[in-house]
Amino acid sequence: MQEKFSKEESKAFNFGLFTILVFCGLFFFMAFSRHDYKHVDKHIYHIKATFGRTDGLLVGDKVRMAGVDIGRVVNAKLEPGFSATLNLEIKEDIKIPDDSSASIVSSGLMGSKYIEIEPGGSEEYILDGGQFSYTQDAMVLEELLDRIVAMGKAKRNTLQKTEPALPTEDF
Repeated sequence: MQEKFSKEESKAFNFGLFTILVFCGLFFFMAFSRHDYKHVDKHIYHIKATFGRTDGLLVGDKVRMAGVDIGRVVNAKLEPGFSATLNLEIKEDIKIPDDSSASIVSSGLMGSKYIEIEPGGSEEYILDGGQFSYTQDAMVLEELLDRIVAMGKAKRNTLQKTEPALPTEDF
């Protein structure tokens, strides 16, 4: 028994097959393409920052100062000493004092990561191609929770040792 499809059924089948092929092609293109960040603003300069760990920070993430976006992370490279060097693009009109620090922080408990710059007090500025002298690595949530639990246990043990035993009365 050979089934014949109507003209409308054949059109619908071909359209569905074409749609699936297009989505598969887009998926493979996105999965295997390089995601190099291209800057949009031509008025920028570059600064490097070296961190011991950058957990969750990605190329393209924001660089902020006082909560205002001033740039982006454009490249990340693993150094021979197992530290990560990030290249940052900063808007040209933002001058960063050379004693400033860069920290990897997250926006909220489970939010995305970004670099927060704390400006120093120097009158000299980091030049194009310069580097931050002070950096603070990303805090891993599990490590933070472990520290909080350990502090709570230590406090409880200290309180138990310092509390005098309550006298009991026999009736």
